[in-house]
Amino acid sequence: MWLANLTAKQCRALLGLAHNVVVSDGLLDPNEERMLAEFKREMELAPETETDYVEMAGIESVFDTPRSRRIALINLIHLSYADGALEIEEECLLRELAEAFEVSAAEFALLDNWVKRLLALEQEGLALF
Repeated sequence: MWLANLTAKQCRALLGLAHNVVVSDGLLDPNEERMLAEFKREMELAPETETDYVEMAGIESVFDTPRSRRIALINLIHLSYADGALEIEEECLLRELAEAFEVSAAEFALLDNWVKRLLALEQEGLALF
C-alpha cells in the first residue's frame, strides 16, 4: 500500500526490511512469499529482484520523512500478519524499527490496529467471491 510514494532507495530498503520480517520467525510462509511478490509489483521491481537482509542501523536516514516511515511500518505490519499471526520475533523487530523511526508505542498500536481492521475487511471481501 502506497509503495509508489517511496523513492527507489526506500523501495530497496523496504524489500530488505520485508526479508528481515519474514525470516525473523524462522519460517517462510507461502502467503509471505505472495506478499513479497505484491510488494515488488507495486514498487515496479522485477519479480526476480532478490530480497536480502538489511541492517537496521541508520535505516531512519533512508526513510527520512514521517510519511515514508509510516508507509514502511504499515506494509511491514501487514506482511507480518500474512501467515495468520504476528509472531513475537516479528513484533520485536517491528517495534525496534518503530523506535528507530521515532514512532511511539501508542502510535505503533494505532498502526497495528488499523492493519488488523484492514485484514478483516480483506477477509470479508474474499468471502464475497
